[in-house]
Amino acid sequence: MNQPPQQRLIRSYVLRQGRVSNAQRRARDTLMPRYGLEFSDTPADLDAVFGRKAPRIVEIGCGMGETTVAIAAAHPDTDYLGIEVHTPGVGSLLKQIEAAGLGNLRVIQHDAVAVLQGMIAPDSLDGIHIFFPDPWPKKRHHKRRLIQPPFATLAASRLKPGGYLHAATDWHEYAEQMLAVLGAEPLLENTVAAYAPRPAYRPQTKFETRGLKLGHGVWDLVFRRRPQA
Repeated sequence: MNQPPQQRLIRSYVLRQGRVSNAQRRARDTLMPRYGLEFSDTPADLDAVFGRKAPRIVEIGCGMGETTVAIAAAHPDTDYLGIEVHTPGVGSLLKQIEAAGLGNLRVIQHDAVAVLQGMIAPDSLDGIHIFFPDPWPKKRHHKRRLIQPPFATLAASRLKPGGYLHAATDWHEYAEQMLAVLGAEPLLENTVAAYAPRPAYRPQTKFETRGLKLGHGVWDLVFRRRPQA
């Protein structure tokens, strides 16, 4: 019997040959052993990684790390796992972790879907942050958007009952897609009627502040994992 062709994996990012500064590369090389986790296809023992039991939040797509570090510094009783694929961002984030002396933040440089599938046990997370993912605005690229039904199911399965998924975007059409996709996921329920006010724990970025002054919108969505029956 002929086997069906393997479905091509569509990633939500493209690794471009961007400029990596010497400081970013040095931070990536020297600090990753201290503050990073190597990818594995088996669940990570996060109690051992952080040396304690605490609420656990995953952030997908940390960018250059300012928001990730600010949240972790403001909430020392919570552990954070930042996932980023781009080396300049990883290097910048590691430098900031070192400078701030944070013990509650670790970094994985790998595809977030693979990390959730392999390294994060079901029903284990207190929250997932997805702030300003690439909107892939051209219609032919919409298939690359991270927030799609299979991802919503995967992310929801990694949350504890009552755990939350917080996404934010400045692209209204993507916000509408997020609202539809997350709203259709049986494991999730919206915490409000539609879009949520920006929670106090999410800092307003300089880029966001500039955009708001120009009249651009920002949409936050906060969903929770439904209680188990």
